[in-house]
Amino acid sequence: MAQAGKGRLNYRCPSCFMRDLDIDMFYDKEKDEYYCIRCQFRGSEKDVLAGNEMVRTRYGAMNKRFTKFDFD
Repeated sequence: MAQAGKGRLNYRCPSCFMRDLDIDMFYDKEKDEYYCIRCQFRGSEKDVLAGNEMVRTRYGAMNKRFTKFDFD
């Protein structure tokens, strides 16, 4: 069995990150893909970046202060 190693960058697993879990992904050189040891997610670097970009919309206004609420 191939040994798992960290990739060039520490990517977060998009599937786990959607559930507020901060899990780093591992990189398999033979298959040229990233995978999560906690869930079933696996994919290329492009898939991981696309999934993480989708999660960022959830936290897009995290540093913005809302002072006026017009719900009416």
